[in-house]
Amino acid sequence: MTIAYLGLGANLGDARQTLKDAVVCLAQQHTITVLAKSSVYRTAPIDASGDDYFNCVVKLETSLPARALLRLCHHIELQFGRERPYRNAPRTLDLDILLYGASSIDEADLVVPHPRMTQRAFVLVPLVELEPDLILPQRGRADSFIADVADQRIEKVAACQCMVGTPSGGTDTSTAPSNKTDCR
Repeated sequence: MTIAYLGLGANLGDARQTLKDAVVCLAQQHTITVLAKSSVYRTAPIDASGDDYFNCVVKLETSLPARALLRLCHHIELQFGRERPYRNAPRTLDLDILLYGASSIDEADLVVPHPRMTQRAFVLVPLVELEPDLILPQRGRADSFIADVADQRIEKVAACQCMVGTPSGGTDTSTAPSNKTDCR
């Protein structure tokens, strides 16, 4: 089993919901165990136009080889309507392999560690949230690159605070502040 980190992003449709659904989709794979998910972050597009992106990072354990994990990621993207009309086009879902164990892979369509991960706040901030002491193979501590991306706009999205209904099915407003649950 290998520990891998995936970066998830979307800026078309209901992007926040898409990220939640994509994490569920990953968790339903018999070859994957989702170990942790970062908060969701809203970021400005980089080298692209369009609406803001919603991003998160997922830590998982998998029995899949890196190339099979890439194929699965592409399959899930397609299930969510991903199209690739041009480089950096807006997208319904983007799944990137950021890290795959301690592996270094340099192939035409698969480079791990992700080649631009240290240049992107939308990758580094949620990655460091999950693993504050994470060491990037051949690069050093992930948190040491945060200062380099400080000029990129990134904001943590407030978690949904849904009201939990009372046993009778109604909402008990007298205890509403303490009777909430996180819907991430």
